[in-house]
Amino acid sequence: MIIKPVIKNNISVRVHPVGCKENVKRQIQVTKERGTFKGPKKVLIIGGSSGYGLASRITLGFGAGSDTINVSYEAPPKKGTKTGTAGWWNNVFFQQYAEKEGLNYKDFVGDAFSLEMKKNVVEYIKKEFGKIDLLVYSLASNKRKDPHTGELYESSLKTIGEKVEGYSLDIGEKKLIHQVMEPATEEEIRQTVKVMGGEDWQMWVDMLQEEDLLAPNFKTVSYTYIGSKATYPIYNEGTIGKAKEHLEQTAKKLKENLKTIDGDARISSSKAIVTKASAYIPIFPVYGAILYKVMKEEGTHEREIEQKNRLFRDMIYGENPIIDEQGRYRPDFIELDEKVQAKVERALQEATPETIEEYGDLEGFIEDFMKINGFCFDGVDYDKDIDLKEYEKIVLK
Repeated sequence: MIIKPVIKNNISVRVHPVGCKENVKRQIQVTKERGTFKGPKKVLIIGGSSGYGLASRITLGFGAGSDTINVSYEAPPKKGTKTGTAGWWNNVFFQQYAEKEGLNYKDFVGDAFSLEMKKNVVEYIKKEFGKIDLLVYSLASNKRKDPHTGELYESSLKTIGEKVEGYSLDIGEKKLIHQVMEPATEEEIRQTVKVMGGEDWQMWVDMLQEEDLLAPNFKTVSYTYIGSKATYPIYNEGTIGKAKEHLEQTAKKLKENLKTIDGDARISSSKAIVTKASAYIPIFPVYGAILYKVMKEEGTHEREIEQKNRLFRDMIYGENPIIDEQGRYRPDFIELDEKVQAKVERALQEATPETIEEYGDLEGFIEDFMKINGFCFDGVDYDKDIDLKEYEKIVLK
């Protein structure tokens, strides 16, 4: 099968396994070029198969020599025609490279929200892995089933109060489109908080603490995006903002609960990049494309792997933490530089569908989207026939 990209509603329905391998390989190279650092020995990552979660796993595994457990919801290839998800292949190739380095690793594929998955992971930690030094929570999902009541919650990417209009990017068509974000109902806000807030993060930490599986000085970090004034209407002032408020409150609760083991819980605010989740958020891709251009001109552009190397090497396990008044790690300070944001805001005001390529790095933004799905890598032959049935034989450990 010759695998070509198919994009629908800014979601790639096909991925290229060889390109995914190249993606993992290059992130490992970036990490190893920076040398080793003293980090955690035992790490649990919830959502470590793509984006910032994968970058965290690679940084910790190949930079600090950490043993890692990853919990992710991914799909393997099947029937010789379905390519599976990018996250599945990222897990596969992380394992292959980790094996060569002699790293200890384990993947659990399934619903991280469920009690069954939590119990399975707890049993593995008890019997084979050892106490956890760091838990990274990097889960992005649009639905969550309550493990106690069975209620299915669904998040809504909407505003609160008034609708917001603006341009967004149709990645498949490579053009700007007019988009409207409608205001959410109270029920939609409630469900979004249930999916994207801190409830599940706390459940993971609480269960591990109850089972005495957290090492002394245990740390946990969950990722958020704060952004600038330009993104406030769709983030801080929208349903996502309400969910992130709950995440902040959860961090404070966890921090208090972890005092008995000299533990710590914090939020880390990430820089805007292309991920499966961010590409799907209305209006955001235009901001992202403009930010790409400005930061590349300033020489400060980063992808996920560079940023997570900074976060863990310099801040969480380093001597140069940048922490705001709310106690959050702020590796996003480069994005929020006044000079950068002034240029971004001017471009947002002036850009139109006809002039977007003048003001934004549309090509670079789309290329990064393609790369997270295994496409657009130099050195990969995308005209080569791929025998997916052979790939179906690969089993995750």
